[in-house]
Amino acid sequence: MARPLRAFVFDAYGTLFDVHSIAQLAEEFAPGQGAVLSQIWRTKQLEYTWLQSLMISATQPRDDFAALTAHALDYAIAQLMVPLTVAERKALLDGYLHLAPFPDVAGALAALAPRPRWILSNGTLAMLERLVRSSVLAADIDGVISADAAGIYKPSPRVYQLAVDRLRLEPADIAFVSANGWDAAGAKAFGFASFWINRSGYPVERHAPEPDFIVGSLANVAAMV
Repeated sequence: MARPLRAFVFDAYGTLFDVHSIAQLAEEFAPGQGAVLSQIWRTKQLEYTWLQSLMISATQPRDDFAALTAHALDYAIAQLMVPLTVAERKALLDGYLHLAPFPDVAGALAALAPRPRWILSNGTLAMLERLVRSSVLAADIDGVISADAAGIYKPSPRVYQLAVDRLRLEPADIAFVSANGWDAAGAKAFGFASFWINRSGYPVERHAPEPDFIVGSLANVAAMV
């Protein structure tokens, strides 16, 4: 490390919490299509955050992440022509409040104490706080920051600036940890010490600087620092 890291900031969805843990519930409602529904849902959810960030104007206000998550689910349902009931659709949306943490998360967060461990996510504060409270990670998360406070979504620098302002540290003193390659690239471009948790072995993004560290598990982060 070029300098000591004084705080750790984590993406939530896809990094700490497995967004595809909801596929099991989706499979109950749409047999044979649960996994693909989850994939389409997540892909559209991310796409909508990027498009809305570009389209914000006086005539196109920004929807929050809860609304975009619902829009993305409706798209996936329509694409697959899945005949879900109103109650089943609501159950899937509520599932985002109880996503399962990845197996490597709890131990890594505990090992990073006593340094501050925060979440910085596109999710709404209500979504994130309820998700953390309902999980085994609650004792090892020191705080939650929502992109709503910046009025735009990651990877806008305005969102990453929220962590700098809250923690009152220089970007280089903060480790930003994400399993989303585009997010890790955005964090590096902003000036954080960027860790990409590349669990699936994807190639590095080509449109931005490479993250400082590319590892296969959150456990690697704890071991390195």
